[in-house]
Amino acid sequence: MKNKKLLFVSLFMTGFLMMFLASCGQQEEPKETKTKAAVVEAKTYKLGLSLAITGPTSDAGNPYAKGVEDYFKYVNEEKLLGIDTIDCTIRDDQYKTDVTKRNFEDYIGQGIIFYLNYSTGSTLGLKKDFDEEKIATIPASYHAGNLVDSNYIFLPIASYSEQLIILAEYVANNHKGDKAKVALFVHPSAFGRGPVSDVEKAVAAGLNIELVEVVEHGKDLDNTAMLKRLMSKGVQYVISQTIQSPVATMIKDAQRLKITASSFGEAGKITFMGAHYTGGNDLIALAGTAAENYFWTTAFTITSVPGPATEAQLALAKRFGRDDKTANSHNYAAGIM
Repeated sequence: MKNKKLLFVSLFMTGFLMMFLASCGQQEEPKETKTKAAVVEAKTYKLGLSLAITGPTSDAGNPYAKGVEDYFKYVNEEKLLGIDTIDCTIRDDQYKTDVTKRNFEDYIGQGIIFYLNYSTGSTLGLKKDFDEEKIATIPASYHAGNLVDSNYIFLPIASYSEQLIILAEYVANNHKGDKAKVALFVHPSAFGRGPVSDVEKAVAAGLNIELVEVVEHGKDLDNTAMLKRLMSKGVQYVISQTIQSPVATMIKDAQRLKITASSFGEAGKITFMGAHYTGGNDLIALAGTAAENYFWTTAFTITSVPGPATEAQLALAKRFGRDDKTANSHNYAAGIM
C-alpha cells in the first residue's frame, strides 16, 4: 500500500536472514592478536515465536509452528549460516494477547534479535513494545493496520485488505447484470474485522458492488438461517476473512441447501470466495466436494501446483516426519517463509 512499508520476503527468506543475522553479529576485530589467523567463534542467534498452537485459529497456527520449527532445523543441519546457528523458541499462546505479551517479554530477556508474532490483536497490542525494544517483527497477521505508526513490523505478503479488495474488484469486473450484491463473512476478532473498513472505503470510492451485510460468524455448527437470510437479500457473493474451519462448515451447508454456484456468478446461487487463511488444501481436506468452485487468493504456490517450491516444501516435511495434511498445508508454507 502507498506510504506503507510492505516487505515481501521470498518463500525461504534465506538471503534475508543471512544478511540480517550477519549484520547483528558484526564486531570490530581486536587491535592486538597473538597470531595472524583470526579465531572465528560460532554464534547462536536467538529468535522467538508466539502463536496459537491450540485454541482459536489453531488450525492455521499449528502447521505454521511446524513450518518454522522445521525450516530452522534445516538451516542449522545444512549449515546455511556456516558455523552459526539459529535458536528459535516456539510457545503456544492460545490466541491470548496477555500470554503473547508475557512470551515476548521473556524472549527479550533471553536476548532475541528477531521476533515472529501471530495474531492481529497481539500485533496491534505490542506494536509500541516492538518499537521500544527495536525488534524487527514479522507477524503471521497480514493486517494492513499493523504497519501504521510502526517502524519494526513488516508484512511478508499482501495485506488482508488488499486481498479482499482484489476479490471484490474481481466480482465487480466479472459479474453479469445489475450491481453485484456481496456479503463479508469474517472472524469475530481484529483479524476478521480489520480489513472490513478498507473494503467499505473502496466501495464508497466507487468500487461497483453493493456491500449488503457483514457477518461475524460464531461457533455455530449450522449456517442454514444465515445463508437463507443472505439469499433473501439477493446476495450472490460471500467473501470470507477467517480460517478454514468455519468456511468449511458454511460451504457444506450451502451444498446441502443446493445454493452453491456451479460457475462464477451463477444467478440465484452464491459464489463463495476468500482471503489467504480461508482456503487451500486445508479447506479441501475439511470440506471435500463442497470446496469446488471456491475462489481463493493467496501469495503462495500451493503443493497441488508442481514446481521447485512444491518439491522443497514436501521434501522438508518428509525430512522431519510430518503427515500429509501438514506437508500440503499453505500454513506450513507460511511458517517456512
